Amino acid sequence: MALYAISDFHLALSGDKPMDVFGENWLNHDKKIKANWLKTVTEEDTVLISGDISWSMHMEEGMKDLEWIHNLPGIKIFVKGNHDYFWTSITKLNSLYADMKFIQNNYFNYKDYAICGTRGWVSPEYENFTVHDEKIYTRELIRLKLSLDLAIKDGYKNIIVMVHFPPFVETCDDDNRMVNILEEYGVKKVIYGHLHGSSLQKIKNIVNRNDVEYIITSCDYINFAPIKIMD
Repeated sequence: MALYAISDFHLALSGDKPMDVFGENWLNHDKKIKANWLKTVTEEDTVLISGDISWSMHMEEGMKDLEWIHNLPGIKIFVKGNHDYFWTSITKLNSLYADMKFIQNNYFNYKDYAICGTRGWVSPEYENFTVHDEKIYTRELIRLKLSLDLAIKDGYKNIIVMVHFPPFVETCDDDNRMVNILEEYGVKKVIYGHLHGSSLQKIKNIVNRNDVEYIITSCDYINFAPIKIMD
């Protein structure tokens, strides 16, 4: 029984949305994910999937992608990505499959850890951060705190957070509001994705900042294979 993580499946099994714009390594990436998953993950394991699950615009289109994930072994826990337009009713999503759990203002558990999270948004440190971005970013901070508060209320002291967007950029200062929340709540690990192609060149797979461990799990960064987070 182990905890794994991977993100950014960008599945398009009901359509045609090639990902090789980010490099030739994305050719047939769904087959790579499946082969690596089957070599690594068992039915007793749990996998954290930090967003950008499917290109589908509607739930009906996305069901083929969700069914594909459902047929892989293990428990899967998701947060929303910026391309997950199929994601509408959290109640409906959490009623689909017993082995697939979706986080939005809630949390799930792995052993004595609470798995919390939200989609997140672009960090205020970005040069082109706008008033519109601020509105979305603030809403995502509220959702993160709702998830964390539920876990704390239920007595959890060990917390892992999933977000889709990177919580900070390299120039992050001490006023980053998401980072401050993560540190305030004593979060142990943060799993994130979103970055692809050339954006990964300067990224370290694990960054330790003020006792919080940040781990990037974008598919193309981890060679389309789930990575073990803990036993």
